[in-house]
Amino acid sequence: MGLQADIFWSFRSPYSYLATRRYSALAQEYDLNINLRPVYPLAIREPDFFERSHPNWLRYTFTDMFRVAQFHGIPFGPPRPDPIVQDVRTRKIAEEQPYIFRLTRLGQAAARRGKSLAFCDEVSRLIWGGAENWHEGDHLTSAATRAGLDLVELDAEALRDAEALDAEIAENQTALEAAGHWGVPTLVFDGEPFFGQDRIDMALWRMKQKGLVAR
Repeated sequence: MGLQADIFWSFRSPYSYLATRRYSALAQEYDLNINLRPVYPLAIREPDFFERSHPNWLRYTFTDMFRVAQFHGIPFGPPRPDPIVQDVRTRKIAEEQPYIFRLTRLGQAAARRGKSLAFCDEVSRLIWGGAENWHEGDHLTSAATRAGLDLVELDAEALRDAEALDAEIAENQTALEAAGHWGVPTLVFDGEPFFGQDRIDMALWRMKQKGLVAR
């Protein structure tokens, strides 16, 4: 049995998307089991976060996420629609959120089946990779199929078991904070957190120190 790592991840985080295919590549190349644990984004956990942030925060983030995508050759959106409904001008988060609860519960349902990394990779490629109206038609159905899952089955579970799934998602957030961080994406290996898409190489370095080998 190979080494184990957890990744704490959000569907609304562009950096989670920008890191995911590299996480997937690690799991394919090395004897490493990666357990992706979805959490609700800050927009849900702290709705006033964006209103409180520095005026330059959003502008810099937009500049940087496109730059990171270009640097790594990763297709990049922006998402259409955004997984979070938000007034871009005021930064206020809408009370009605038709996408993020479904998505995150689907991700946790996939985690129950040990396929959250594959599922979130495929779905985030739609959301952040430029697919227009990713929530309509057969986009999500096809993404689930590529991850070896059945969207109808996942959706039924997300509706039927919403309360339990939300409790598991809250446990993911608690585990992230217990590991020493609060943001996503964060890879936790052997109790050590590596926050951000720019810490993947450092996490790999640490895992190799602990005996990580190629498959």
